[in-house]
Amino acid sequence: MTDWCRRALELGFDHAAPVEAAALECLPEVREMCAADRCRAYNRCWTCPPGCGTLEDCAARLSQYRRGILVQTTGHLEDDFDVEAMLDTEARHKARFASLAKEIRSALPRCLPLGAGSCTHCTPCTYPDAPCRFPQEAIVSMEAFGLLVAQVCQRAGLEYYYGPRTITYTSAVLLD
Repeated sequence: MTDWCRRALELGFDHAAPVEAAALECLPEVREMCAADRCRAYNRCWTCPPGCGTLEDCAARLSQYRRGILVQTTGHLEDDFDVEAMLDTEARHKARFASLAKEIRSALPRCLPLGAGSCTHCTPCTYPDAPCRFPQEAIVSMEAFGLLVAQVCQRAGLEYYYGPRTITYTSAVLLD
């Protein structure tokens, strides 16, 4: 586990920590937030609800794992409305996470990467008209699984908030 955390830091993540699968609780209220469609991915891609399955399906998938790692990228904002820095931090986090997920999938094909926000591998997604073109590269969002990211961070001993004028993106890879 520490090897993957170390590798995550080498890839540029600001924080990495092991997480026990018991810390991952599928909450209906998080899934309800997805249905509000603030991110404009609900019912538009395979890796977000309802395309990723029911909350029960997600809980069943999570139950197959005992442990994993959490990774974070923290960006610093010039002011509270620094959208450019927010988008840059998100892009850096997603690129790093795609690299990490690819490496871990190569070593542990049964792993489950859970990302920050919806999958952006294909634009547009084939949902619902055709199967996912790259199911081995697609990354389901932590929120789609009903995970309250702040709670997962707390249970893993990582901060969720790193202070004023920061933004942090969090993802996880479950390993076994």
